[in-house]
Amino acid sequence: MERPGPPVAAALRGLPHPRLTGLGAGLFASAVMLVIGFLDWLLFDGSAVFFGLLFLPVSALTAAWVRTADLVTAPIAVPIAFAVGVVPVSGGTGGVGGQAMALVTALAVHAGWLYGGTLVAGVIASVRKVRDMNRRQRGPTGGPGTGGGPGGQPPVRPVRRPAPERS
Repeated sequence: MERPGPPVAAALRGLPHPRLTGLGAGLFASAVMLVIGFLDWLLFDGSAVFFGLLFLPVSALTAAWVRTADLVTAPIAVPIAFAVGVVPVSGGTGGVGGQAMALVTALAVHAGWLYGGTLVAGVIASVRKVRDMNRRQRGPTGGPGTGGGPGGQPPVRPVRRPAPERS
């Protein structure tokens, strides 16, 4: 009989569980952060706290939704998404040079949020990678030494050839 878990765990199981490629995770994070940047600019006039607080869950979701094979891309895609999203809230004026200087200044001023989100994505990706490595090491049989073969691998079964037909 299965024990019911806490209500938070049940609610989390109901959330979507997509698997994004590395490029898809980067595009997801960049698009969401750009939308958040525009909303922050429209509603809160570029509030650093609003932008930063919403950057943390986007970082976590990006690291949680990326495929296992592409886990290394999550901590790389998240800072790029932050830079894309901070463009609307940077507030630059006066052409390309003014926009670039405002972007660099905004990245420097919001570095704490940037490092925090990157840390969140890195920790989640690292934990997922360690869990995947442990799962692969155990194999499908449940643990080392239980499979009967060398290194806990399942034993190799001989191929049975059909018996020759008698006429």
